[in-house]
Amino acid sequence: MPSSYRALFAAPGTKAFSAAGLLGRMPLAMMGIGVVTMISQLTGRYGLAGALSATIALSAAAIGPQISRLVDQYGQRRVLRPATLVALTAGGALLLCAHFRWPDWVLFVCAAAIGTVPSLGAMVRARWAALYRGTPQLHTAYSFESVMDEICFIFGPIISIGLSTAWFPEAGPLLAACFLAAGVFWLTSQRATEPEPHPRDRHGAGSALRSTGLRVLVGTFVATGANFGAVDVVTVAFADERGHKGAASVVLALYAAGSCVSGVFFGLLRFSGPPARRWLLGVCAMAASMIPLLLVGDLVFLAVALFAAGLFIAPTMITTMSLIEEHVPRAKLTEGMTWVSTGLAVGVALGSSAAGWVIDAAGAHAGYGVPVASGAVAVTLGLLGYRRLSRPAVTGGGGTVEQHGERAERPVA
Repeated sequence: MPSSYRALFAAPGTKAFSAAGLLGRMPLAMMGIGVVTMISQLTGRYGLAGALSATIALSAAAIGPQISRLVDQYGQRRVLRPATLVALTAGGALLLCAHFRWPDWVLFVCAAAIGTVPSLGAMVRARWAALYRGTPQLHTAYSFESVMDEICFIFGPIISIGLSTAWFPEAGPLLAACFLAAGVFWLTSQRATEPEPHPRDRHGAGSALRSTGLRVLVGTFVATGANFGAVDVVTVAFADERGHKGAASVVLALYAAGSCVSGVFFGLLRFSGPPARRWLLGVCAMAASMIPLLLVGDLVFLAVALFAAGLFIAPTMITTMSLIEEHVPRAKLTEGMTWVSTGLAVGVALGSSAAGWVIDAAGAHAGYGVPVASGAVAVTLGLLGYRRLSRPAVTGGGGTVEQHGERAERPVA
């Protein structure tokens, strides 16, 4: 491991909370694709599978920021444990209802209740921010966490799809629930590194989404998330049409591997220019990388194209975290990070649902038009909001003050 990454773990407790966060984030890569695989195995209906995956994502998008706002107010331990218990109960009910072929509306009710699952990535990044705020190590920490995200997406789909196809259909989502329980309860047992709560009567009420810069990020990542959701669903269907459904997990793992590789190297770099410019370049590159998917004819070509596309994901996400630091008050940082995850979740929901219906109507290859279209929307929104992102806000315990003149002086993250 390079010295920049080794230095991150000099602070006590960092290895433990990072490991817990990795374990608790595995469901992020396992649950949605696991539900798609499970439902398609049990019913053969990709439209239903995509819609259920979308329901989970939309529910998490609606509830997740509210949970993170409570975390900022009351602390991680007090909020995450009961929220996770609700999500686990709903997940168990979904598996039982799917197994016994209950009516579709019951499945959707259970899927919606899974939305109480907390954003473990935001919780771990908030712990890093509490340790290294205002130092170059925070950029490295965010890079490390992006690599951990991608490790989840390398191994998560392989495990989830592999178990559901080789063992029994519910196996993938069931293991995802076990990972969630273990990760959350391990993380919340670590009190020494838990960020200090910020009661709103001392630091101001209102949502972090009042920040214009954050709204730009969230809106753009709705479109970007549609890429991810559509690619997941279409890749499973594409592999299934060619008689190699299990290979979808390997192909999606290579997509994540590309992001993982670029994230490792990106974390070793130091930047002095405005992060907004790097962010916009990343959004444009991710959109352009979707175009070759329209030309794929076999799984090998698809795997190469997705690996190349993945190279642009981690650098863009890492830069996004730096922008959140600039545009969101410290007392609302966890909520701000979760709003970006919410934007992605909404996009995943829209992308997976749209892709499912396109596949049912026109086949898997046509489904790759969905990420191409959503990439174009992301670029448009990024260009429209670029000027706002270029004006950082001075963030403190309460509100934000937009800078309309010179860029505020702050350490390079």
